[in-house]
Formats: sequence, C-alpha cells, structure tokens
Amino acid sequence: MIGAIMLKRFALAAPLALAFTSPATAQDAKIPAEPAVEEEVMEEAAPEFEATLVVIETTMGDITVALETERAPITAANFLRYADEDRFDGTVFYRAMPLEWGEQPNGLIQAGTQNNPDRILDPIAHERTSDTGILHEHGTLSMARFDPGTATGDFSIMLRKQIGMDADPDNEDPAFHDGYAAFGHVVEGMDVVEAIHAAPTDPDKGEGWLKGQMLAEPVEIVDVRRVEVAE
Repeated sequence: MIGAIMLKRFALAAPLALAFTSPATAQDAKIPAEPAVEEEVMEEAAPEFEATLVVIETTMGDITVALETERAPITAANFLRYADEDRFDGTVFYRAMPLEWGEQPNGLIQAGTQNNPDRILDPIAHERTSDTGILHEHGTLSMARFDPGTATGDFSIMLRKQIGMDADPDNEDPAFHDGYAAFGHVVEGMDVVEAIHAAPTDPDKGEGWLKGQMLAEPVEIVDVRRVEVAE
C-alpha cells in the first residue's frame, strides 16, 4: 500500500548559467561554461502536501510520479487530464539532453504529445517555482513550453538539480524571470529514467540546441494512469 507522500524542500545550490527556449515545446539549454557549485543538501521543515500518484508505463519499464496537486494545481490537473483521457498513451520519450558537468548521469529526458493536434489541449497558465515552492531537483517533472502560458502536453524529467530552470524574478535578464513549471517528482523508477537517458541518440536529428539530443529509437509510453491508493 502506498501511503501519503512526504515532499521536501531543499536548500538551493549555486545558480546555473542555463538559458531555456522551446522549439517544438522542447526545453532547451546552453551548457554552462563552468560547472555548478554543489552544496550540501540540507533538509528543512518537511510539511506534507497533497499529491496524486501516477504510473508512466513505458517499453523500458515503469516510472511512478507524485503530482503536486496542492502546490501546482493547474499544472498537475493538466497532466492528470492528459492521463485520464489517454492522450499520452502511444506517445514517446523522444529526447535525452546530456550535461557533462556534475554528478553523472546529468541532464533531462523529454516526452509528450509534440504538438499533435489530435492530442493537445488548450495551453495552461504558468505556475512559477517562486510561487509554488517546487524546485527543479533530482527526479522533478517540469512542463516544456514556448513563452510562459503556452505549455500543453510535453514534459521533462530531471536527472539532477537544474536551478537554471527555476524562476528567478530578480535576475537582470527577463528571460530568467519565469523559469519552468515544476509540478511533481519521481518516487519510483529513476533507474528507468536513467536508462532512457542513456539510450542512443541520432547525431543528425533535431535542430539548433536539440541537434544530437533526439533518441535514435524513441521510447514508447504505453499507458499513463493514476495509482489507486488503498484507504
């Protein structure tokens, strides 16, 4: 039986020199010139927040995630609607972005509807990490987007902390103000996430920053469904 999920906040590490844009709703990145400075992870007060468990069943194994329906209600509800209406079923993990610094493996994997008009729903309002308190940590789920407020049905899973994706309202560069909307965490199946990230990529696929990050053989999402928790 899976009980209540304890979701914790962690101290921030040094900022990353990352800039994310979104061709085809793909979270994109400039690799920083210098590695981020890793700080000791410090657990602070760890209140419980409402979350809904979901299984992402892939051809490489299952990934169980906790969607933060309390702190990121808009983004979590959007993901649940895609799941409940089977809009993710038959889509793929199509991208594995590597980052060469820090603890390995590092980077993210990306999946979703890829703007398929038969699958996507209307864009959702953007929930900034500075408002939700959900940071881009190891195993965090995050929505891909163009401008803030354009996210639909593509999402990424972080392999390591990615502070450059968090909102930074005080940054001198407005491009960093809003960040990306984090809305959940992997609770089981990070080995599957790492296996997808390690799958071969095609050096000729993708454009711009995406070139060389597209999987040679995308990993199919068979089913995305809620986990029924016993009372």
